[in-house]
Amino acid sequence: MAKSAQRGRPAETLAAHLLATLRAAEALAARTGRIAAAEGPLGGAFWQAVALAALCHDAGKVPRGFQDMVCGRTEHWGERHEVLSLGFLPPLIDDAQLRSWVALGVLTHHRPLRDDKKRGIQGLYSSAGVAELRERFAGVEPGDPAVLLDWLRATATSAALPVRGTGPHGLSDETLHALTHATLTETLHRWSVRGLSAADGLAAVLVQGAVTAADRLSSAHLSLRAHQPVAAGFRERLEREFASAGHTLREHQRRAADSSGHLLLRAPTGSGKTEAALLWAARQAEEIGTGTGGAPRLYYTLPYLASINAMTKRFTALLGDAEAVGVAHSRAASYHLATAVCPEDGDDERARAAERSVARAEATRLYRETVRVGTPYQLLRAALAGPKNAGVLLDSCNSVFVLDELHAYDPQRLGYILATAALWQRLGGRVAVLSATLPAALTAAVRGTLGAEVPEISCPDTGLPTRHRVRTRPHHLTDPAAVTEISGRLRAGEAVLVVANNVAHAIELLEELGPEAVAANGDDPEAATLLHSRFRRGDRGGIEERVRERYGTGQPRRGGLLVATQVVEVSLDVDFDVLFTAAAPLEALLQRFGRVNRVAARPAADVIVHEPAWRTRRGGRGELFADGIYEQEPVAAGWEILRAHDGRLADEAEATAWLDRIYSGEWGSRWQEAVWDHQEAFARTFLRFRLPFDDRGELEDRFEEMFDGTEAILDSDREEYAEALLSARSSAGRLLADDLLIPLPHWAGRFAGWDKKLKVRVVQGEYDPRLGLTAVHARGTETAYVPGEVL
Repeated sequence: MAKSAQRGRPAETLAAHLLATLRAAEALAARTGRIAAAEGPLGGAFWQAVALAALCHDAGKVPRGFQDMVCGRTEHWGERHEVLSLGFLPPLIDDAQLRSWVALGVLTHHRPLRDDKKRGIQGLYSSAGVAELRERFAGVEPGDPAVLLDWLRATATSAALPVRGTGPHGLSDETLHALTHATLTETLHRWSVRGLSAADGLAAVLVQGAVTAADRLSSAHLSLRAHQPVAAGFRERLEREFASAGHTLREHQRRAADSSGHLLLRAPTGSGKTEAALLWAARQAEEIGTGTGGAPRLYYTLPYLASINAMTKRFTALLGDAEAVGVAHSRAASYHLATAVCPEDGDDERARAAERSVARAEATRLYRETVRVGTPYQLLRAALAGPKNAGVLLDSCNSVFVLDELHAYDPQRLGYILATAALWQRLGGRVAVLSATLPAALTAAVRGTLGAEVPEISCPDTGLPTRHRVRTRPHHLTDPAAVTEISGRLRAGEAVLVVANNVAHAIELLEELGPEAVAANGDDPEAATLLHSRFRRGDRGGIEERVRERYGTGQPRRGGLLVATQVVEVSLDVDFDVLFTAAAPLEALLQRFGRVNRVAARPAADVIVHEPAWRTRRGGRGELFADGIYEQEPVAAGWEILRAHDGRLADEAEATAWLDRIYSGEWGSRWQEAVWDHQEAFARTFLRFRLPFDDRGELEDRFEEMFDGTEAILDSDREEYAEALLSARSSAGRLLADDLLIPLPHWAGRFAGWDKKLKVRVVQGEYDPRLGLTAVHARGTETAYVPGEVL
């Protein structure tokens, strides 16, 4: 036996599992195609090595100890089956070089080879001699190794894999242990003791990724989608849809559709930027597929979860297939659950929907769909390698990447993304960067990564209506003069968006302006809303839905007030009459402008920017930040540009020129240098794979700290969280319980306790469903965090 029965699935025999894993490896090979970067090190035998490793990876499960465990006769075996699997390789595979790569795939599909805690394969087995291995892997029934070897040989032969022919190649249990020792020693020396060349290291991680992906696919009984819908025929289908609506492709869309290779695309909001990117992607997918024999995957990345969810819905509608698009971010299951349930659903319906949502998210993590919408951070996880993440690197091979709103990332994260983009290029991928504004500094950074010849396509702004008129105010957003002006707009029946830079200011403004908004709209309590990042997941989802219903693009015009922080910048498809905002970096302000007069259906709307307030941060070195959030220099430079433009119309083309002015100065030079330094550091530390099979757990912790932050529940929500966990099976119950999680900055995790039973962080805090989290206490009543504070 290979697998015990679980979740309604029957137990699985070793032969059935090994055959299923071989078939999964073959499916991966067919979909991925030839990988040029892996051809040299393996002499063109990459997929043969993967297939043989997939076939043999669990052969070492024959001892009685493992069989007792899988059949429920004991709870724990204590040995690593992948080690004993190595003993089947010498009598099966003649070619020593091929056998070395197969052994690598077999030995690394669960654990690192080396770690500091002696839990890796090297720490557990490197000092063991043949006699010790025979003792530790005792209980192999006489004749079983020979029977299994014959089956492996016959199965490999039928799959046209290069193995020894029939003959006197029997395998006794004694010989099995001796061959295991010899192959283990050779494999550890080859892959763990000495450093690798860059080419061998990359190929090695790809082998590991392919074998682990095949194993996970077969264990989950999942099949891969082998068709890329955004490829040949996509342009014709889109043109037909345009024609039926009385439209034709615009010039920049046609040029993108005809482009071959990497691309920079600048197109204003409302110009069909997304369709242009997909037309480009279809051309690349067709060309890559023809050249490699595979079905390239399409990754469309965005910086914010809500905008990813909205784009997923858009792609699903465009492709006409609810199962065609995967959601690749940390809360994908929550997205699927939100689209699967209705407010009137009962607990049983929600539990069943949660189970389906978890399964769908897991399928995406196993690379099922050929179209994915997500954050670039999920792709950057390939840098961590290892059994958990090497499959991400494999799935990046021969793929198409659209990086939308790349300007939204700080220099460190941008450097990491660009370093990974260089690796995608090496793996046969093609990359497009698109934005409404592409400052020259960002263009230079992309071209420095992908090549100086990367073309840029810009949509001409002629013919596009101007949506905004810039106005500035010489006082802060929270100043009484600002409150008075906003109140006047509310009394005039307008839909008013107010964007603060920190949660404290947002709460203050909601408390002052909320009664005015409610009164101006017939005492409607829904006329005043607060949105920021420190709400429970479930509460925030409800707030966003109500905001979309009231202010969504295309909805009937209704007055009211939304006070928000940066979360509104690209997270909601909403359309307000006027914007009042705190000064921020120009890129952020342009995104805030985009929430007003969104489709230019009305005359140019006012976007009113207020003078920044400069603050230091607790524990800082005296540097000043706009509202304690944004560094001073770029905000101050943007503020001066906007002041000079006060009262005038503005469009995206002009905004690009503004950005070029900011980036051409001293601050811009430091920005470019920082991006390059982070890019080089990330490539050097993570992407050269000199010792790819060392444990990277500590690096993974740092990665989580940098990209994912943390979440916690309130101590007062413990009981409700526990009940939700029990409301559905396993991960589905946790998905339902996660509605109570509140996002926190990673540093705030030190103020949280860990509930071992519930397996969740817990904070002592103050919370209001209307205002969100208003304080976190460290000990007793000592306040450790208040809204708006940055450490």
